[in-house]
Amino acid sequence: MPKPSLKDAILDAGLKVMFRTGYHGTSVRDVTAAAGAPQGSFTNHFRSKEAFASEVLDRYFDITRGLVAEALYDASLTPRARLKRYLDIIIGRLEADGFGRGCLIGDLSLEATGSSEMLRTRLAEIFAEWRMPFAACIAEAQTRNEIASNFKPEELADFLLASWQGAILRMKVDRNPDALERFKTIAFQTVFREPT
Repeated sequence: MPKPSLKDAILDAGLKVMFRTGYHGTSVRDVTAAAGAPQGSFTNHFRSKEAFASEVLDRYFDITRGLVAEALYDASLTPRARLKRYLDIIIGRLEADGFGRGCLIGDLSLEATGSSEMLRTRLAEIFAEWRMPFAACIAEAQTRNEIASNFKPEELADFLLASWQGAILRMKVDRNPDALERFKTIAFQTVFREPT
């Protein structure tokens, strides 16, 4: 009888370890020890650390997609309220982690894109996909006259994601939600303001 695969355990452990030590600070030994797996299991499932990090990133993005769907596809809320709801969901998750852990997509964007073309390409794909539901929600809000229409929905979605990532980075430095709340307040009073 074949042994059960340890791939999921290794990916789960990798997600936790990478959040704690970053891409460059994560070793195969750290990941397999956290997974309770022999080091050989890693090479059985992943051809390189880069390929492993890409799968960890995909696993994390699956979680992110779920959070996006929870907020942006909630038809009981107006589109503008859905955008705020997404930020509130993320703030709640960051608070549960003591404001010490941010977004793995943002973290790897900073750390790994200069040394890994594979990860840079995958992150670019993730940002392009991530932007789409935000752009659709913003377009709906503009159609309903909930958000000013002086910028294209795709531009506002890019602004939202990029600026939000910056606020998360600042939150990690300060270890409090001030940057997140400041971003939310200013963004919804200026860029995502209701038309006058």
